[in-house]
Amino acid sequence: MRITKAVLAGFVVLVLGLSSPAGAGTQWPKLGKPSVSDIMKRVEQFQDLQVTEEEELKLGAGVSERVRQRYGVVQDEEVHRYVTLVGTLLVKKSSRPNLPFKFIVLDTDGVNAFAAPGGFIHITRGALGLMSSEAELAGVLAHEIAHVTEKHTIKSIQTGKLIQIGADESITRNPALWGKLVDVTSDLVMAGFGRGEEMASDRLGPAMANAVGYAPGGLTDFLKRLLGRNKSATGKQGLFASHPEMKERIEALEREIKAQQYASAATLADRYKATITYTAKPVTEIATVEPGSSGLAGSTAKPADEPKKTGFGLSSLLKPGGTEKKSAEVTGSGASRGVDTERNARGGAVKTMVVVRVTPAELEAFRKEGNLKS
Repeated sequence: MRITKAVLAGFVVLVLGLSSPAGAGTQWPKLGKPSVSDIMKRVEQFQDLQVTEEEELKLGAGVSERVRQRYGVVQDEEVHRYVTLVGTLLVKKSSRPNLPFKFIVLDTDGVNAFAAPGGFIHITRGALGLMSSEAELAGVLAHEIAHVTEKHTIKSIQTGKLIQIGADESITRNPALWGKLVDVTSDLVMAGFGRGEEMASDRLGPAMANAVGYAPGGLTDFLKRLLGRNKSATGKQGLFASHPEMKERIEALEREIKAQQYASAATLADRYKATITYTAKPVTEIATVEPGSSGLAGSTAKPADEPKKTGFGLSSLLKPGGTEKKSAEVTGSGASRGVDTERNARGGAVKTMVVVRVTPAELEAFRKEGNLKS
């Protein structure tokens, strides 16, 4: 809900009423009775960004466009249909089954996945090449779906005060404000989530996969392979590289699966390999672009020399729009030098989204073929 002038006025009347002798016995000793302007100012200090579901969908579309521009899109309808079928089964077991999720395969060798608000789930060709079963795919997709259902990106913006608006401002009707919101959200999505959000998705993801009938350890198996892939890297790499540490996450996942007594067992490795034929390149063979290049996510941290916020609306935005325009490309991995090769991997040239529509009959046939749960 947005706080309008009418709501603010009502709040002022209420507070002033309580501050009078005729109120509920509440007075303002020593300090005196506050003015209307004082109360309005205090109320506005709590006016943070609020996002409706309609705005969330629009925001996700804008962020997805940024991600696609950065990495490109695999132009293979069969691959997209397969990933969409797996993802749609999982969505039906999520807390937001009616959200119109979209699943996009990015054309890059980097191993990564990105969840944008509104249900835009991106997974890279490199990640698919590193997987060995449908259960692993389901584990990763379920984790990303949980980021969306729990609104982790939007909550990060709200709690971090990355954007605040005035009482009468509308993010959708203000192009400049909207552009800044897309900038901030895109950077958050491509930079990765923090410890709390990752652990929350680690709890919800296996439950979702298990409810469909997939072996709940699919995500754990994939993370173990990813850990081995990056064992020689001096810096954290790509997918789930931020927080918490990978070994800690794997141990926590295994404890959660055991504690919840998840018992589903479908891995469907053969079906996966029949559709997904990619092979993951070694980290040392991935071509990258320099951090800060056009389209790369930048840091969302507040610059040390940036002045403190003094107001609301456009002047209170912490993240300046746009990224530095560089085009330098590096062939080979920088992992040994602490560079995040997976995230900085070069992307494909074609940016067009591959739209697939899965009918209920197709989804049911896919479920039955894999002997999964209804």
